[in-house]
Amino acid sequence: MRRTVSLKKGLNLNLEGGMASQSPVTIPLPARVAVIPDDFPGFLPKLDVAEGDRVEVGSPLLHDKNDSRVKLVAPAAGTVEAIVRGARRKIERVVVKVDAAAADAPVKSAPFADGDASAVAEALMTSGLWAMMRRRPYDIVPLPSDRPRAIMVTAMDTDPLAPSLEAMVDGKRSEIEAGIKALAKLSAGPIYIGVESGSKLPDFAGAEMVEFPRLHPAGNAGVQIANIEPVNKGEVVWTLDIVTLIRIGHLALTGEADWSVSVAVTGSEVNEPRMEKTIAGAELKTILDGELKADGVHQRIISGNVLTGTRESLDGFLRYPYRQVTVIPEGDDADEFMGWASMSPSKMSVSPSFIGRFLNRKFAPDARINGGRRAMIMSGEYDKVFPMDILPEYLIKAILAKDIDRMEALGIYEVAPEDFALAEYVDPSKLELQKIVRDGLDYLRSEV
Repeated sequence: MRRTVSLKKGLNLNLEGGMASQSPVTIPLPARVAVIPDDFPGFLPKLDVAEGDRVEVGSPLLHDKNDSRVKLVAPAAGTVEAIVRGARRKIERVVVKVDAAAADAPVKSAPFADGDASAVAEALMTSGLWAMMRRRPYDIVPLPSDRPRAIMVTAMDTDPLAPSLEAMVDGKRSEIEAGIKALAKLSAGPIYIGVESGSKLPDFAGAEMVEFPRLHPAGNAGVQIANIEPVNKGEVVWTLDIVTLIRIGHLALTGEADWSVSVAVTGSEVNEPRMEKTIAGAELKTILDGELKADGVHQRIISGNVLTGTRESLDGFLRYPYRQVTVIPEGDDADEFMGWASMSPSKMSVSPSFIGRFLNRKFAPDARINGGRRAMIMSGEYDKVFPMDILPEYLIKAILAKDIDRMEALGIYEVAPEDFALAEYVDPSKLELQKIVRDGLDYLRSEV
């Protein structure tokens, strides 16, 4: 029998630009793809290629300085066009110019469906799929030495305008069960799959199905595991989405990793929001070709969703987890009477001071933060949208003070930056809470 978790805290943002259909449309191959090390926290990149090198699908581009077995690989065949570096020669991205004639010639390994734990771990690290998972504490790529107490697989995405993960599962039962079987060899405990209440997904052998309400952030892996088996100091839990689980199962059965992705192109500045099928790390120029409204509005392109995504340009690339692009108005060209204090019913807000708070309609907000950053206000607003047994305001204060004992006592080992995205949205102080939490996790990891 499935376990059911009831959550009352959270907030669904009712935005314009949602998709009418979940069926993906195959678009032309991108001219370029990129692998961006910053998408994989905890991974310290060292190059395996040079500009001009020929690579195949699955060829290693980078490895982790801490353990050379952990790789980031090319999602498409072609030639390494550029290795872009930033300050202090930091590797910002590796760009591959795609060779369309060789795009379907992957690097293959031996299937490991019946292999032992060491064979599974080696295959995942070499294939690049190891880096697609995360571990609590610290929300980083798992360590090769980890023996997780449990593994949390999310089969729901409650982010604004997010695609249905269940739609991506159709016809993939054998891959899912092969992935569960492989991960079970690496875990000391159970494997959970979090699904929406009333989900039509079947039960999968080797995993426990847990139902959550469709109330954001219930789709976050951290929220799910915190309401099933909270992470304590000294314990390790791995998290991943069901798309990654399918990739692991496909690798186990065939010996090759599948880097095709279904991407939701959403937002109020998109002509016809839809699902597109492309390659992980594809350039946004191809994904958004002919999709943007020609309304003269300055547009913000976000790889991801409006709460946790990364700001990009048309010359940018699809970022991890490779499943959504959102385009909304930038807002720097807006001419609005009374600005942020406008009482217009088209203004979206969680505050009862604004009419829009009481209207059951879709909104098209822009990227302005509507106010200036200021000293932290202990308003209790974070707690209203934070469905974890944690005091978020006090945890943020402990992180800012770099008080390690206080951070540990307040539950920092359970959280990831994305868990604070809604709190950041409702924050009257306009603090960059996700950045604060990431800095706090990195500081704690360096000190403990």
